[in-house]
Amino acid sequence: MNATQQEEKEYLEVIKEKLTLAIRRIDGSVRQFSDELREKKEYIHEHQSGMDDADMVSAGQSIDRMAFTGEAAVGQKRKLLKLGQSPYFGRIDFVPQGQAKLPVYIGVYSFMDDQRRSLIYDWRAPVSSMFYDFELGEAAFATPSGLIQGTIELKRQYKIRDGRLEFMLENDVNIHDDVLQRELAKSSDDKLKNIVATIQRDQNAVIRNETAQVMVIQGVAGSGKTSIALHRIAFLLYRYRETIGAKDVLIISPNKVFADYISNVLPELGEEHIPELGMEELAADLLDHRYSFQTFFEQVSALLDNHDQAFIERIRFKSSFEFLSQLNQYLIYVENNYFTVKELRVGSTVVPLPFMLAKFKTFHRVPLLKRFALVAEEVRAYVRDATKRKLTGHEKNTIGEAIPRMFRFHQVLDLYRDFYRWLGKPDLFNIDHRLHLEYADVFALIYLRLRLEGISTYDHVKHLLVDEMQDYTPVQYAVLSRIFLCRKTILGDVSQTVNPYSSSSAETIERVFPQADVVKLYRSYRSTVEITAFAQRITPNPHIIPLERHGQEPVVARFASRNEELQAIQQLLTAFFSSGNHSLGIICKTLRQAEEVHQALEAPGIYLLTDESTTFKEGVIITTAHLAKGLEFDEVILPFVSALNYKTEVDKSMLYVACTRAMHQLTLTHTGDITAFLALP
Repeated sequence: MNATQQEEKEYLEVIKEKLTLAIRRIDGSVRQFSDELREKKEYIHEHQSGMDDADMVSAGQSIDRMAFTGEAAVGQKRKLLKLGQSPYFGRIDFVPQGQAKLPVYIGVYSFMDDQRRSLIYDWRAPVSSMFYDFELGEAAFATPSGLIQGTIELKRQYKIRDGRLEFMLENDVNIHDDVLQRELAKSSDDKLKNIVATIQRDQNAVIRNETAQVMVIQGVAGSGKTSIALHRIAFLLYRYRETIGAKDVLIISPNKVFADYISNVLPELGEEHIPELGMEELAADLLDHRYSFQTFFEQVSALLDNHDQAFIERIRFKSSFEFLSQLNQYLIYVENNYFTVKELRVGSTVVPLPFMLAKFKTFHRVPLLKRFALVAEEVRAYVRDATKRKLTGHEKNTIGEAIPRMFRFHQVLDLYRDFYRWLGKPDLFNIDHRLHLEYADVFALIYLRLRLEGISTYDHVKHLLVDEMQDYTPVQYAVLSRIFLCRKTILGDVSQTVNPYSSSSAETIERVFPQADVVKLYRSYRSTVEITAFAQRITPNPHIIPLERHGQEPVVARFASRNEELQAIQQLLTAFFSSGNHSLGIICKTLRQAEEVHQALEAPGIYLLTDESTTFKEGVIITTAHLAKGLEFDEVILPFVSALNYKTEVDKSMLYVACTRAMHQLTLTHTGDITAFLALP
């Protein structure tokens, strides 16, 4: 061991000792708070008969304050214990111009000594940004009071696990790449982890962007876009901690399993759990739970099971920009043509038709179906002025009932159905007697409801994170932009759409959010070069840059029968259990096929993931490509990749998504001819 390494080991011991002392002090504080809280409660219990209301309120507030302080101390202790395991991962020695050298140790959280001197800097602190953005030599970082310039004289990266220094890298220009290679070569654990030790320069720029009202991240498979977006949220919560908390952020996630898969990241970074909502839950809420509807999963499953051309055309049309613009044109037409004023006589007074029409137009900023009550109030005032007397209850009711009757429809669903008649395409709206909507109609109906009735916005949300952006349509984005008036981070990959008939590109989203900052991430960290090259045969992307990490070539194996194929998968499972890898995904095209494989392989430690699942389990997971999106596995097996099974555009999308889930090993099996999407050129 060299002298430098010895010094670093000794310094690590000093820091661990200081952390231990800080934990002891907090334990003492927590005990003290606990004792005081108990005494206060006992005092109130004994004296409550002699206490007035003001005394009781004051005592209650005092208890709340003490409990809050105690909870904060417990939270601080949790952070200190985590730092004890791995206090820091990086160090830079920075010399600001004209000042003394400042050693900056960087960790997941900050830590100060008794004199309030920083021993460890939070990775989100302004000074820490230099670790990600600069090598040795000139460097600078931004502070609220201006740019601090200087020189980095030393740069190191550490791997500290369970309080022990495992390795240290010195002053290397490719310092990140070395650590990155070591981290990526490891097995995947059960859930997404924080990436603070391996954030790259381009990723850091996205994470620390404070100015974008809307940030769109288009990232290739394995580019770490979800991790980056979550680290961005953690950074913004740190940077604006006075004005925004975890409860003020909302994640729109594709399904419950994905929400569970990413649930560790923010708590690991010291932030509370962030609320999440599925698009379908949001839709049900915005429709007041009045209608049942097909889910996105059910829509995709229907496309996979049956290539119904009329169904495809309905989806394709309703996923276009033209559809959104025609909805807007229809609303203008309704505004100008569907309020037909008729003679209204109240006693001997006749209300002039131009007066009623003018009042209807006056309230053009009010949602259309909400105007009638306002117009009725104006008509009542007119009649009052004309007759110089108060109106009877009957007269008021007559006016209140007459005004809405002058409008052609009163229900949003009737107007939505009429929209297709107006278009001359009534067959594009397909609804059964139970009012069960197709998924492609759900957000169009919500959009009309927003415009015609008005829906209260989600004012409490101060930052919205939307993942899998490519699976949402222009009309869905139009709804999101109207109900979430806050900043947004929107991310996804156009190559990973599970329904090519209803996908959006970064450019499409830019049309809805013209002020968006669009960032494109081309470097892929997940898969080996060999797996990435294989996936490129299905959906070529000339921009993708795989990290130079090599592994086994993907295996494509043909079998004489379905039974033989399932037996081979069983053998692959046996090999996996003795391989030392942690996660294996068996990814099928449809849920029915996933159930078939699950039945054939059923054993402890093998889990079937369906659209009803809520948790992500470590081990062997059998699921569909749709539900596997966003997840990653050490090994992936794709059964049934035959020409009969994978033949449509939707199938091709599924195949690409499935292949790009694999980190280290990819095996595909089939009976009969292989799909044309994998046939060698």
